[in-house]
Amino acid sequence: MKDGGLDFVTTPPQEDKGRKGEERGLDAVLEGLKGKTLVITGGAGYVATNIVKALADTPCQVVRLDREGVEFPAVRGAFDLEDRRGDVRDERVWPDLLRRGDVVFHLAGQTSAYAAARDPAADFEINVRPVLALAAACSNLRRRPDVVFAGTVTEAGLTDRLPVDETHPDDPLTIYDLHKLAAERYLRHFAREGVLRACTLRLANVYGPGPKSGSADRGILNRMIALALRGETLTLFGGGEWVRDYVYVGDVAAAFLYAADEMDRLNAGHFLIGSGVGHTLAEAFSLVAERAAAVTGRRVALVKKDFPPGSHPMERRNFVADTSRFRALTGWRAAIPLGKGIDLTIESYMRTEGKGDS
Repeated sequence: MKDGGLDFVTTPPQEDKGRKGEERGLDAVLEGLKGKTLVITGGAGYVATNIVKALADTPCQVVRLDREGVEFPAVRGAFDLEDRRGDVRDERVWPDLLRRGDVVFHLAGQTSAYAAARDPAADFEINVRPVLALAAACSNLRRRPDVVFAGTVTEAGLTDRLPVDETHPDDPLTIYDLHKLAAERYLRHFAREGVLRACTLRLANVYGPGPKSGSADRGILNRMIALALRGETLTLFGGGEWVRDYVYVGDVAAAFLYAADEMDRLNAGHFLIGSGVGHTLAEAFSLVAERAAAVTGRRVALVKKDFPPGSHPMERRNFVADTSRFRALTGWRAAIPLGKGIDLTIESYMRTEGKGDS
């Protein structure tokens, strides 16, 4: 499909032969994480909850950190679980975490581009300063944990070719993306200096079961699923021709675990995590309406509107990830296509009766 002179990929990129010519299953990855202590910041959040679920049968130690007032989702598993309260901006939080942590999944942060624009200093404090505090604690303790950082594909800005791989130049157009890139580059610097080992997973449009996103401009596809199940109209801004790469949250959680198990190969790098398949917004929203109708018996309307005043140019972006580099180094592959992922999200929503677990 063509739009605006760009070639859009709507089928997966060329077949990848995987790590050393073979794909690795998640069971092999989890075997490598047995006995380790895994620290998860933003531990009550969306991706964190799915990482913990993926670890259910793995005997290890999991430490979830989140701020006061946030409820940790209940989980059970073969792991030893410890929930802690603390603010990643507080330098005093990090030394105790890192004395035991073998792996840090650093997921905590502010995720709204619009909130970042309103208060750039506050966004810096939550999205950049914690990385500096983490590195300082590593230096003081002389501990060298493996850090897997949650970045975003929008660090590259408006891309001029599809699919996008790690060679695409970075050109962040929002304060949020600028700070995400700054945190990523700080981690790369400290990794090259030997202070820690780290890689960044730049995430495409993540959707699927889990705690509700706290940012109004995140979790859009999940929100459309909830609306469709309630019989409410789905609003499509800008005509719906823009292309997105929707990646199922279970696949994203697995990518973090693969990264933790392959830091020897990934250290000081950044990698794109997506499905490798492009869907226009109109296609994705229509699929939501269709799959929800199969459950409820009623098909909701899809209404197109102009973008509201003040919407950022990044809303009018096209993106499809080429994940072949990450797949070649780790054996990971996105396994859940969009239709199946929407069905799984609907099933989760119906089980929880719309209580925010999808």
